[in-house]
Amino acid sequence: MRAEALKGHLDGLLLAVLESGPAHGYAVIEVLRSVSGGTFDLPTGTVYPALRRLEEDGLVASAWDQPPGERKRRVYQLTAPGRTALATHRQGWQRFSGAVTAVLAGETSWVPAN
Repeated sequence: MRAEALKGHLDGLLLAVLESGPAHGYAVIEVLRSVSGGTFDLPTGTVYPALRRLEEDGLVASAWDQPPGERKRRVYQLTAPGRTALATHRQGWQRFSGAVTAVLAGETSWVPAN
């Protein structure tokens, strides 16, 4: 799926991945790809800038980590404001997806006939 199709939803997806615990950027990309069955196969050039923006907004925090025998990497984790933002994203998604489902299912009987 192209990154443009995720506009407005990428932040919520990233926050949801980080809800289960701290992760480095590539792990976030892998979780999105895996959980979505490959639908969200996003490039690093989409995910890393979004993670940095979420950090600037105070929704995630990051720190450098270097496990023994591995290279240094930045690990991101959800902050308290990030958890609140995630709840807001989930509520908005429920409203939006319910509305789209209703329209696509043909629940338009209220529309006056021409």
